[in-house]
Amino acid sequence: MKFTLSWLKQHLDTDASVDEITYALTDLGLEVEGVEDRGAKLADFTIGKVISAEKHPDADRLRVCQVDTDEGMKQIICGAPNAREGITVVVAKPGVYVPGIDTTIGVGKIRGIESFGMMASEREMELSEEHDGIIELPSGEVGERFVDWLAQNDPAKVDPMIEIAITPNRPDALGVRGIALDLAARGVGTMKPAPEPSLEGAFPCPVSVSIDDDTLDQCPVFFGRVIRGVTNGPSPAWLQDRLRAIGLRPISFLVDVTNYFTFDRNRPLHVFDADKIAGDTLRIHRAKGGETLVGLDEKEYTFQPDMTLISDANGVESIGGVMGGLPSGCTMDTVNVFVEAAYFDPVRTAYTGRALKINSDARYRFERGIDPAFTPKGLDLACEMIVEHAGGEVSSRVQAGAIPDTSRAYRLDAARVQSLVGMDIPESEQRQTLTALGFRLEGDMAHVPSWRPDVMGEADLVEEVARVASLTKLQGRPLPRLTSGVPKPVMTPIQRREQIARRTAAALGYNECVTYSFIDQAAAALFGGGDEATRLENPISSDMSHMRPALLPGLLQAAARNQARGFMDLALFEVGPAFHGGEPGEQHLLISGLLVGRTGPKDVHGASRAVDVYDVKADAEAVLSAMGAPVKVQIMRGAEGWWHPGRHGKICLGPKKVLGVFGELHPRVTEAMDIKGPAMAFTLWPAEIPMPRKAGANKGALDISDLQAVERDFAFVVDAEVEALTLANAAMGADKALIEDVRVFDEFIGGSLGEGKKSLAITVRLQPRDGTLKDADIEAVAAKVVEKVTKATGGALRG
Repeated sequence: MKFTLSWLKQHLDTDASVDEITYALTDLGLEVEGVEDRGAKLADFTIGKVISAEKHPDADRLRVCQVDTDEGMKQIICGAPNAREGITVVVAKPGVYVPGIDTTIGVGKIRGIESFGMMASEREMELSEEHDGIIELPSGEVGERFVDWLAQNDPAKVDPMIEIAITPNRPDALGVRGIALDLAARGVGTMKPAPEPSLEGAFPCPVSVSIDDDTLDQCPVFFGRVIRGVTNGPSPAWLQDRLRAIGLRPISFLVDVTNYFTFDRNRPLHVFDADKIAGDTLRIHRAKGGETLVGLDEKEYTFQPDMTLISDANGVESIGGVMGGLPSGCTMDTVNVFVEAAYFDPVRTAYTGRALKINSDARYRFERGIDPAFTPKGLDLACEMIVEHAGGEVSSRVQAGAIPDTSRAYRLDAARVQSLVGMDIPESEQRQTLTALGFRLEGDMAHVPSWRPDVMGEADLVEEVARVASLTKLQGRPLPRLTSGVPKPVMTPIQRREQIARRTAAALGYNECVTYSFIDQAAAALFGGGDEATRLENPISSDMSHMRPALLPGLLQAAARNQARGFMDLALFEVGPAFHGGEPGEQHLLISGLLVGRTGPKDVHGASRAVDVYDVKADAEAVLSAMGAPVKVQIMRGAEGWWHPGRHGKICLGPKKVLGVFGELHPRVTEAMDIKGPAMAFTLWPAEIPMPRKAGANKGALDISDLQAVERDFAFVVDAEVEALTLANAAMGADKALIEDVRVFDEFIGGSLGEGKKSLAITVRLQPRDGTLKDADIEAVAAKVVEKVTKATGGALRG
């Protein structure tokens, strides 16, 4: 939205500077995108006086002029028909840039006679399209800057132009008066009274209008007047200056009037040539599809069904809310006009403009929402201006439909400003602000003006009060403590475990990954997912069709991409959710790590080796320990099918309490995921770790026995398929009070043991608490160990 300072002052009585106005606009939410000093390009032009003007000896149309300037007498050759002795002119001396012709003036010879400058026309200075002669000033002193003269005598031509950004919820700021209203509410100035039309029709309107019943939702109301006997031509200078200042090219008075009201009052209008309306009737209706029209931009448009059209007896004449048609457009020969003002539905207008790829000022405003109540008044003001400047006789007003009822009111709760914004604004100031913005207050109810479609609730009233009061006045205040003393932890235990796991894995040398929660169906199926429950209805791509059942697919894909680029040794981890269903809550937090390649680069000492199961086992145990998992755990087999059947282990607190899994991934998984070489991994479930019974920060007293520990070795002959863990667990359960630790230290297969047998040797460490162990005590425990192991494994003590 562009406007000039003088245009703003037509509605706002203010002495504020441009800087004060632009600061207030941005603070009010109307962000200033730029300010153009239109006088800057004229700064080097000065005023001179023609002392003499003689005919050029070698050219009939040229005159050799002696011009008095601030640098003395200058000889300037000029071809303008009005170049003569005694006139006051605008001079561009050598070195001055002339914007209208994109040329920097220099000293030159014209037909053998030197010229030291130029006397400028209005078009050459981009002040207007006038170029029949040089500028003749009615006043001015020799040497005075032309821009200073304009500021005193014709300020509209050097008015600063301000451009603001309009958010979609502020259509009221698409008119200069709406902007002035915001500034007046802030206290930058006071509003000038809005002009009230006093138009009486001299004859009945000869053009009838109608709206189809199925189109009333797209065009609720349509007004119009006919003006007979107008004289179309160039617009008055003030109107041309305003339009040109905001980048619009003046066309003709009848067209310029509609552009003026579009920007001045946010009231798009259209002027038909009344003599071109077939049948003297206009009908607003939905398009059936396939109709065509040549628009005012001279392009032909074909309409889709349900677009809003305005037609006469012969066919389509205008696109409702978007653009008029060329066949019924006004020309310099137009004598009788039909001026139209209507209200068009914002959504339908946006769809139509987007489908037809038309970006017009009318569409821009209608699709954001104009003031429906101003429709008849805007029409009358435009007709008054046309009659005043172009003459003619105006008809009575014709109307179809009814103005939409936008009346609504919301309760003003002064206390909510404090709760929602945090500013102390007196209730009287709040009421005064809303009144200044056009709201009507009855008790504690604020009635919203028709030009503010964005105000839809009590919170919006608070926002209006706060932005006018200026949110820059907000002062930071610390939030009050909810409890006294030391505040409670912000993070939950699971969040703390998640944080600790990240830090521990990173400290172990792993690089954190953040992968998508969506993976392809094939990868999900490898890890027990990919079913219908976790399929996305509208996936981003075919490679992201399912929710991930585990974190390992993402880590493997990341490893494959790195290996494809020559990075073969990788240590990656991720902490995040995996999904076992498609309903809310059907997800669980996982911590997964992946090792691929070797433990380090090639080494002359041979220290580098391929990563193995024990590397990920140690890392998994380190992360579990950091998160507070118990020290005594069981390592069991029987994990899911994506783990290698003989090279993995489940970290358990019991048969059903699984804290994590570590091991080598199944070869078919690594092959499917395009991983080169074996891949070692671990997955942990932090939520399965038992919560500590006491939530204190201290670890408690160190419990160490001062009595001598005793170790005894046992060797058992068992079947070859018996696991060492089964044997160790059985020995551990012989006496939980005395037995502190059980370790397997030897395995022997073959020899005299026979086929299908093996010998497992264990060390049992006994730690007394109450007194030193005697031989009888030790023998009793040893007997229990043999009994427990024999019962659990079916083996026998080796002789």
